[in-house]
Amino acid sequence: MPPREGILHCVRYGVFLLLQWLGGTMPDDDLRQIHEQLRRSQNRYTYFLLAAAASAIALILRSTSDSNYSWSMVPLGLAIVCWGISFFVGCRHIQYVNSTLYANYNYLLVKMGIHPEVGENVSRVSAVSQGIKEAMEDNSEKANKLSRRQFQFLVLGAFFFIIWHLIEMLNRSLNSIEAIHF
Repeated sequence: MPPREGILHCVRYGVFLLLQWLGGTMPDDDLRQIHEQLRRSQNRYTYFLLAAAASAIALILRSTSDSNYSWSMVPLGLAIVCWGISFFVGCRHIQYVNSTLYANYNYLLVKMGIHPEVGENVSRVSAVSQGIKEAMEDNSEKANKLSRRQFQFLVLGAFFFIIWHLIEMLNRSLNSIEAIHF
C-alpha cells in the first residue's frame, strides 16, 4: 500500500477499533497484526529515505572537501539541496504522522467519553470529535504530500548527482585528450 493511503488507513482502523469496542466485540488479532506491520513498514520506509538523503549529503561533502569551486559543480550543489529538502520534508512527514496518531488517540478518548477535558457531554463530544476528525484528515493529507515530496526530492537529487558525474567524466576525458595532443 502506498504511503499516502497508509495514514488514512491508520485513521480508519482506529475508528474501526472504536466501533468494534463500542459494539462489544474486538477485531481479529490478524487484522491488528497486519495494521501494526503496515505502520512499521511505512515508518521503516520513511527512515530509509531519511538515511539515504543524509548519507548522500555526507558522502558528497566528504568526497569533495578538497575540490575547487567550478561551474561543473552546480549540479552537485543542486543534488545536495534536493537531498537536504528531502531530509527536511521527511522529518516534517514524521511530525504530521505523529500528530495524526495523537489526534486519533484523542479522538478515541473523546468518542468513548473518557477524555479528561471533554467528558461525556454529548454536544461537546460531537463538536470536539468532529474537530479532531477534520484535523486528522488535514494532517493525513499533509503527511501524504510530504511523503511523496520526500521521495521525489531524493530521486531529483540522484538525477543531479548523475548529471554532475557525467560532466566530471566528460571533463576528465577532454583533459586527457588535450594532454595527449599537447
